[in-house]
Amino acid sequence: MKIVTTIADVRATVKAWRQAGETVGFVPTMGFLHEGHASLISRAVAENDHVVVSTFVNPTQFGPTEDLDAYPRDEARDAALCESIGADIMFRPDPAEMYDNPKVSVVVKDMNEHLCGLSRPIHFHGVCTVVTKLFNIVTPDTAYFGEKDAQQLAIIRKMVADLNMPLKIVGCPIVREADGLAKSSRNTYLSPAEREAALCLSRSIFYGRDHIAVGMAAKELETAMEDIIVKEPLAKIEYVKVVDALTMDDVTIIDRPVLVAMAVYIGKTRLIDNFSFDPNVSKQ
Repeated sequence: MKIVTTIADVRATVKAWRQAGETVGFVPTMGFLHEGHASLISRAVAENDHVVVSTFVNPTQFGPTEDLDAYPRDEARDAALCESIGADIMFRPDPAEMYDNPKVSVVVKDMNEHLCGLSRPIHFHGVCTVVTKLFNIVTPDTAYFGEKDAQQLAIIRKMVADLNMPLKIVGCPIVREADGLAKSSRNTYLSPAEREAALCLSRSIFYGRDHIAVGMAAKELETAMEDIIVKEPLAKIEYVKVVDALTMDDVTIIDRPVLVAMAVYIGKTRLIDNFSFDPNVSKQ
C-alpha cells in the first residue's frame, strides 16, 4: 500500500488502473480509523479491483468554535489498518494541497437546513465541496459511506444525482461497540463516566427501533426517546427528530420511509446516532 499526499500522484496511479480496465472503490474519511471505517474499506476491497482511502481532516466543514485542532489523528495506525484490509492507496493531503484560494463551494439546498445543519450551518457546505473534489481526484466507480452519518449520506446521494456524477454511492450499516454505542472517532474524547453515560443514546435508539409503528405520531416517538436520554445527568439533547428519509423534512405521521436521528452532548462531546424505518417494508 502507498501513502500518497499529492493529487497528481493519486491521478497518475488511478489512470494506470483505468488503462488496465480495473475498477476503483473509494472510502472518504477524516482518519483516526476504527472498526466502522474498517467495515467500509472491507466492503470496498471485496467489490473493487483497487481501493483508495482518504484520511483528510477537512477544515472547511468545521465551524470556528468546533474541534478541528483537537480532532484525533494517528497516521501510522490509519496506514496499518488500511494495509491490513487491502487498500491500495491512503490519500492524506495537506489542506494547502486541497485548497488554493478557493472561490467555489457546493451546496445542496434545503436538506442541509435540518438536523445537524441547524447547529452547524457551514458543515454540509464543506462536506459537499470536499467530497466533490475528492470524487474528481479519485474518479471512483463506487464510494462507500457509513449510515451513522445518515444526513450526510442522503445529501451526498442527492448531490451525485443532481450533478450527474458517474459513480455509485453505497451506504454501510452502523458498527457498534459490544454495549451498543455507535463507533465514532469522537468517542475517544469521553471520560470513563461519560463513556458509560453515552449509552443513553443507543438505549434510546434501540427503544425507538423496537417501538416505531405504522401510523404512530412522530412527536410521540420523539418524546419517548427523549425521556430515556434526559434520565442521564451528563446528557444534553440537541435534537431527537423523525424526518423524511429522502428530504430531511419534518414528518407528523410515520407513514413513509423515515430517518430517526439524534444529536446529544455527553459533557462537551457531541455524539450522533440514528436508525431508519420504512413502513412499506414492515408490511411485507
